[in-house]
Amino acid sequence: MRTISPRSYSRLALTALVFLCVIVLTGAAVRLTGSGLGCEDWPRCNEERFVDVSSTHGAIEQVNRLFTGLVALSVILAVLGAHRRLPRRPDLVRLAWGLVAGVVGQVVLGGIVVLTDLHPLANQGHFLLSMVLVTNATVLWVRASDEQRVHRSGQRSLSQQLALVTFVLGCVALYTGTIVTGSGPHAGDEEARRFGFDISHVARLHGISVILFLVVLLATIAVIRRARDEWKSMSGVLEATMAIGVIQAAIGYTQYFNDIPSALVAIHIVGATAIMIALTRLVTQSNRVSVDVA
Repeated sequence: MRTISPRSYSRLALTALVFLCVIVLTGAAVRLTGSGLGCEDWPRCNEERFVDVSSTHGAIEQVNRLFTGLVALSVILAVLGAHRRLPRRPDLVRLAWGLVAGVVGQVVLGGIVVLTDLHPLANQGHFLLSMVLVTNATVLWVRASDEQRVHRSGQRSLSQQLALVTFVLGCVALYTGTIVTGSGPHAGDEEARRFGFDISHVARLHGISVILFLVVLLATIAVIRRARDEWKSMSGVLEATMAIGVIQAAIGYTQYFNDIPSALVAIHIVGATAIMIALTRLVTQSNRVSVDVA
């Protein structure tokens, strides 16, 4: 059986992460162009054809579905690579199989989204699972790129605790953002159901969660700056997370006060994916720093 090197496997893990990020964008394109029901059946496009690109909406939805095949291939290669990597790492094998479980879940959820005529709960779950997959793939890539395995101690350091709290608040902000999306105009189809919440109320709730996240992130930066060794190792990821968070907040407010244009929503989704990667890197780096300091 052919084996692969750690460096080659790191590239496989990065490829899987890239494809999982790209499919978030193709899924967003489906919603923002009103193509959510371009194929009204699943797994076929419609009753007559398995693949149908005769309409613009159908073609957009079909491209998104077909791209799932590339995602699945990248994940399969990540699993095979984890088993053939030398030295073999059980943690990488588990993370790679986690991607398989997530992709299978996405396929099932994608079918539910179509069969329930784009129910907002199904759409919300579809996006949130995408973020879980991005997180999983990021951890896989980070660990595959680093030969020094991190063993969790019984008690978390202050930097680990702060990173974890920041991560959780970032996830809360992300979740409240999906409620705004489920209450707003971009449902994937003009006839699709909405949550029914007042958009201004849920947008305000989302805004508060984002501000709280940024305040805690700023406090985390202030605390870690006092520890020279930790700041040296974590400054890059902390500053990147703050930059992405501030840009996200600015885009969010801009799109809200400009009637939520599709282009800004698309950029906001790119930012959400980027902030998920940054937050995951923040947690993984805090774990590494704690090991180095110890």
